[in-house]
Amino acid sequence: MDSKELAQYIEATDSISKPWLLVQLRLKKLQERRSTISPEEYAKELADIHQDLMNLGEWWRGREEEVFG
Repeated sequence: MDSKELAQYIEATDSISKPWLLVQLRLKKLQERRSTISPEEYAKELADIHQDLMNLGEWWRGREEEVFG
């Protein structure tokens, strides 16, 4: 699934309020741009995405079935 398909999925399932999917979309877009940016820029953007993911904390607690099911 490329970033366009993932974005369409997020829109079709009204999942814009699901931050874990938005992190996945950012990661997918970064992966697609990897060959066009410097290794330093890639590492910086990847670190930013990682930090945002860590800031979500244990967002999945109590939502395991919705998220992983």
